[in-house]
Amino acid sequence: MQTNSLRNKIILIGFMGTGKSAVADGLASVLELHKHDVDVAIVKHAGQPISDIFAQSGEETFRNIETEVLQELLYSPEASIIATGGGAVLKQVNRDTMLEHGLVIHLIASADVIISRVKHDTGRPLLQGDVTERVHQLMSARAGAYDFAHYSIDTSNLSLPEVVSQIVELWHQANLK
Repeated sequence: MQTNSLRNKIILIGFMGTGKSAVADGLASVLELHKHDVDVAIVKHAGQPISDIFAQSGEETFRNIETEVLQELLYSPEASIIATGGGAVLKQVNRDTMLEHGLVIHLIASADVIISRVKHDTGRPLLQGDVTERVHQLMSARAGAYDFAHYSIDTSNLSLPEVVSQIVELWHQANLK
């Protein structure tokens, strides 16, 4: 792990609904850093909604665009907070590059909490059909995929300020090494 890279990026990973976007907003405000949401950057890059990318070109094409956008953000010299999409960890190249360029924080939440947070979100292509069933299937399929992170924080029973505070403390500790 390169100490100098830890001063540059905080990278939030985790399953959908664990709070990556909200935590990124909070961190950006507290640390006065720019925030990038990979999903938002993908929409801008592709010029179409993620659901359209999935429908027209499939998940593999989406994952390739996701890698391209993530790499661009990670290689940027700008200090920033990066909120990834839940599936960004599925490619080894993404995991390796995240570890190389920043402090990787895995946000966790229980399946029940995730379901309550995403059940009314119609913009998630991977949740088409029975949301409860899909969340359990995807969580099972991705078991262990986030284990490469430097740290994990369970957001199920924490407030946003509590999660942000924990990450700020980890950030300061990492930068003292």
